[in-house]
Amino acid sequence: MIETLSYMNIPLEGLIKAGVILLFVFLAYAVPRFFILRLIYAAVKRSSVGWDDVLLKHKVFNIIFTLPPVFVVHYGMQFFPAVEVPLLRLLNVYITVMVVVFGRRLLRSAAEVYEQFPVAVTRPIKGYVQLVEIFLFIMGAILVVCFFLGKSPWAILSGIGAMTAILMLVFKDTIMNFVASLLIIFNDLVHVGDWIEVPGTGADGTVTEMALHTVKVQNFDNTIVTIPTHKLIDGSFRNWRGMQQSGGRRIRRSILIDQKSIRFLTDEDIKRLGEVEVLNEYLSRKLKEIDKANEGIVGKSIVNGRHLTNIGTLRAYMLEYLRQKKEIDKSMTFLVRQLAPTPEGLPLEVYVFSNDINWVNYEGIQSDIFDHLLAAVHEFDLRIFQNPGSYDISDLADKLSIKQVNG
Repeated sequence: MIETLSYMNIPLEGLIKAGVILLFVFLAYAVPRFFILRLIYAAVKRSSVGWDDVLLKHKVFNIIFTLPPVFVVHYGMQFFPAVEVPLLRLLNVYITVMVVVFGRRLLRSAAEVYEQFPVAVTRPIKGYVQLVEIFLFIMGAILVVCFFLGKSPWAILSGIGAMTAILMLVFKDTIMNFVASLLIIFNDLVHVGDWIEVPGTGADGTVTEMALHTVKVQNFDNTIVTIPTHKLIDGSFRNWRGMQQSGGRRIRRSILIDQKSIRFLTDEDIKRLGEVEVLNEYLSRKLKEIDKANEGIVGKSIVNGRHLTNIGTLRAYMLEYLRQKKEIDKSMTFLVRQLAPTPEGLPLEVYVFSNDINWVNYEGIQSDIFDHLLAAVHEFDLRIFQNPGSYDISDLADKLSIKQVNG
């Protein structure tokens, strides 16, 4: 007589069989994974091609080791005829999920390998890969539902076709937000904790929550902005994650120089500016270059040959001053340049990166730099452009009055 577990009314023999099958399932998964995966890793590392490294990166080979347990379970179902039908359904669901995962990983790998070729710049396939991924997910979901219900996929598809118009009308926003969520996840556009800026929504802060329908952003003034998920896909937004990961934050600001104050330097100017420590090397080098370039120049006009200018010397000073600032990252873009002249003057732009991305510290570094540069401009006999204010108008009126009285 077969013993039973009285409190569960399960035959002991059945439990032993189930335990043995589970043990073989574990061995069928673990043993090949332990030995074969190591061999694959070793072979890929020795290989000179790059596509197998991409497959390894996306764990395409790992799906292989999900197949042996399937055969073990399928063979073991004969010992449990009472539950063979639900077990077969679960097995089909598992196989479907693994096929979808395998297809997604393979597509991602193929897209990454393709992007390594020059043709990918002009003919990207990322959008097509995403469409195929969505199709895979939809077909996988339909098959999973069919296996659970024990229905034919064609019956489900015909029912979905009849309900599509109603579903699109009733769940329009949900479908839009769901697709947007998939695109955000697949493209790794936004994470919780990212600093994002979404024009037109008032959102400029840290992402605190991402749900199907909404993305919640806490602004720096502690207000909360809730954005529909599809808004991030419909328009453009700025994610500052790259800046935070790089460790450098851009400083890009211009000083507007009054173009009437730009001139060549005189010998007295050169002597006076030679007392500025950071300009010693620059002036010495430039004067030698100019003397050599001007050999044989005939004519006393100052426009003949090369000469130092106050605007060029100021630009050299700004570069040397910034180069000595330990708060500026010299490994990133580092330049001071002239932009196109405007009615407001000649923009002299600083384009560098602070090595401190903290907002408060960054603003302090930027302010300290321009406090100094704005004050130093006058040492080069240059003027900063500024629209006339009430004081300028009042001062001009006083001067005109004095002139009329004296006249």
